[in-house]
Amino acid sequence: MDHKENLELLELYKGLRVADVRDGMDWMGYHFYGSVDPTIRPLWRTRATGIARTARYVPYEGPLPKLSPEEYTEWADYYYREICTDPWVQNILPGDFICLDVAGLDVGLIGSNNSLGCKRRGAAGFLTNGGGIRDTDEVIIQQIPVWCKFISKAMDQARIRFIEKDTPIAIGGVAIYPGDVVVADGDGVIVVPRKIARDVAKWARRESDADKASRLQQYKDMGIPLDDTVK
Repeated sequence: MDHKENLELLELYKGLRVADVRDGMDWMGYHFYGSVDPTIRPLWRTRATGIARTARYVPYEGPLPKLSPEEYTEWADYYYREICTDPWVQNILPGDFICLDVAGLDVGLIGSNNSLGCKRRGAAGFLTNGGGIRDTDEVIIQQIPVWCKFISKAMDQARIRFIEKDTPIAIGGVAIYPGDVVVADGDGVIVVPRKIARDVAKWARRESDADKASRLQQYKDMGIPLDDTVK
């Protein structure tokens, strides 16, 4: 993916809501594509737009060795080094939206520490199709945007295995390819195929501008103080 082109695409989507992008997709004839299943919700009320960077994980088949706590510590280090790895982290560029297919598992692949490291590299947000997120109090305090199906408590070892990165995945009934545009807010998540991203942005912007102008007039008529959604 060309990073300069990614930044140009993100500029086209700046300020657009999920609803606007949904409308833009409809204008392009994609009425039944792109909307991630509504059971995948924001961890906290926020917005994020980015370019999909994908990775896929599957359940770990075991078996779990019988170990003492001291031995388990050494084995856990091996697990993170050889089995549940995260090589995609090294590839993160500013504006990337991290999309993780975790096979619907109840496991905290993302937590307060590694999510902060990804944010430091420029990650715009996280999307998973299971739990995949724990330490949520700290994640919220750190203002890391996350959309997931549920919250997890468990660590990764003996639960999940890395398979591949930068590959097509499926989350919430939507195929996500590296380089697609991901828009997420309180309404959920929508994924725009890269091949139509510029056209979708055009029609989404038209709908957004019309909505904003109409609401601005109603704010004025009703004497409501103006906020950022209408300015």
